[in-house]
Amino acid sequence: MGKIAVALQEALKRRRERGEAGRAVGRSIAAGQGWSVGDVTCTSGPQDRSFEERHTRPTIAIVLAGSFQYRSPLGSGFMAPGSLLLGNAGHCYECGHRHGEGDRCVAFYFQLDYFERLAADAGARGANLRFPVPRLPAVRPLAPLVARTGAGAIGAPGVPWEEVGVRLAVGAVRLAAGLSWDDGALPLNAEARVTRSVRAIDDRLDGDLSLGTLARESGLSPYHFLRTFERLTGVTPHQYVLRARLRAAATRLATEAGRVIDVALDSGFGDISNFNRAFRTEFGVSPRAYRQRYAACAASYGSAPPSAR
Repeated sequence: MGKIAVALQEALKRRRERGEAGRAVGRSIAAGQGWSVGDVTCTSGPQDRSFEERHTRPTIAIVLAGSFQYRSPLGSGFMAPGSLLLGNAGHCYECGHRHGEGDRCVAFYFQLDYFERLAADAGARGANLRFPVPRLPAVRPLAPLVARTGAGAIGAPGVPWEEVGVRLAVGAVRLAAGLSWDDGALPLNAEARVTRSVRAIDDRLDGDLSLGTLARESGLSPYHFLRTFERLTGVTPHQYVLRARLRAAATRLATEAGRVIDVALDSGFGDISNFNRAFRTEFGVSPRAYRQRYAACAASYGSAPPSAR
């Protein structure tokens, strides 16, 4: 049993021990301009009455563990791990657990104008900017996003939530409309736009390099910028920014005597543990070992190495 399923079973066990009714408990994972992500664990079961609720904004929820029945004006469906719950702003809905206890989902919430722009990027027009179906099954194109979301839900660092949300929204709109996952076309002047973005990133590694900011500066929507950047560079904007910051940090470790924690914070990392983990993944050694290795190499050639701290 995976960590997500184990955590759900533990929540159900606590509910039984306390003699409580089942309920849904959510926690915020991430948020940005026009979007947010929440981790929702529900401990309801056949003994609990289901209540009608209302989607206040466009919603896509990835089921990670458990199962339930979902009903909305678009129809009803069985929700199982890997499937997507689709909700339109203003639609009432009901979730029930007639045949088993509990579920855990990661829900992506979008402001209406933000979602409608993503839906338009997906090829939707007019009334089709809203979901036409209540759910999507666990199909292969969704698997990487489901896996990435599950890892983030149990605390894996470095999940690019904005990129995941953008891909998820556009992909869900296309699949719900019976289209392919990606139409394959790139916007005009794609190479020139990405070139400007790459240079902007390298010029201000300590600045705001979020997907939304980079997309706005390139004159593209977040979705078109994300797919164009990845198609031309081979990595996503998040991956490019991360690696550029790590390269700059490695240069500082090799040439300056400052503390590793200062290098980490100056490189855009919120804490030293994430920096150490990302640095080791990229370079195969810890920041301190990298500095010591460089110092030993420099000493063998008669250069004065920085103080390793």
